[in-house]
Amino acid sequence: MARPRPDRPLRVVQWTTGNIGSRSLHAILARPDLELAGVFAHGAEKVGKDAADLCGWPEPTGVRATDDVEALIALAPDAVSYNPIWPDLDHLVAILEAGINVVTTCTWINGDRQDPADLERVRRACETGRSSIYGSGVHPGITNMVGIVLAGGCERVDEIRITESVDCSTYESAGTMAEMGFGQPPDTPGLEEAVRRDSEVFAESAAVMADAMGLTLDRLTFDVQFTAATADSDLGFMQIPAGTVGSVFGYHRGWVGEKNVVSVGFNWIMGSHVTPPKPIAHGHVIQVFGRPNFRSVVHCLPPQDWDEDGYMGPGMIYTAMPATNAIPMVVAADPGILTLATVPPVAGTSY
Repeated sequence: MARPRPDRPLRVVQWTTGNIGSRSLHAILARPDLELAGVFAHGAEKVGKDAADLCGWPEPTGVRATDDVEALIALAPDAVSYNPIWPDLDHLVAILEAGINVVTTCTWINGDRQDPADLERVRRACETGRSSIYGSGVHPGITNMVGIVLAGGCERVDEIRITESVDCSTYESAGTMAEMGFGQPPDTPGLEEAVRRDSEVFAESAAVMADAMGLTLDRLTFDVQFTAATADSDLGFMQIPAGTVGSVFGYHRGWVGEKNVVSVGFNWIMGSHVTPPKPIAHGHVIQVFGRPNFRSVVHCLPPQDWDEDGYMGPGMIYTAMPATNAIPMVVAADPGILTLATVPPVAGTSY
């Protein structure tokens, strides 16, 4: 499927401007085929600010952030770039019912982690508004697509395994990292189940990869190992005391019968005072086992003109762009819940 070429710039509302949303906002402003229509501010301190101030754009845009959901929907944009960490179902339903398409990096790949009643609300909203929702990112997202493409070179696929293998210590989100176990005693009651629940979007992407292979999963399982830090780490935004979780290594696995056909997981550390079960690859390890085998490690590196501190900035762009770049394709698509298995590969563009 060729990239759609609309006869006018598509009007887009940027929904939140945090680590990911600010990168999407910057890209929307940079692209001639997109036009910024509005900005949703999650925090009161951002209300009234020009979009330029929320994403490092060099000159004022005249578009100011608001927390007025009804006013943003009334703008009737072609799409919303939706980037909170967790979806607000009431907001999503209102957007979709109004006929506005959604591309998102929130914890949504096919929506199966949602309560069935909530998922049905989204389906009905798409039907009512003749709109679409598409979730992507880097992991889940690009990594799964690379795995699917590599599997296309196999006579037989036994398992696709995707692992995000990184040091997360510069990702300044203490709440998110604590929810994934970091800084807690490894034997904290219920910790494994809490991490399973908070990372369940990886199970969604495992199911989507199985769907791309024409398989129906019989069940999904989760396994995780916690490794304690050997000394205190002060990360500035978060403390990792010695003896608490400094490494989390886990997989959501999809099974057909007794065969593990897809695995999606993470090998994460926080700080230098921990030895994880497997060495950190500082990238995304994409493996296909079958006939033949494939192994690729994707590293996200800054461009030569990069002028920001830290290495997470390119990673934030890497996470935002698979959804932002999909806007023209999603606007042109048939209504409904779109997935990595039903939308053709999405490329960036030159401008």
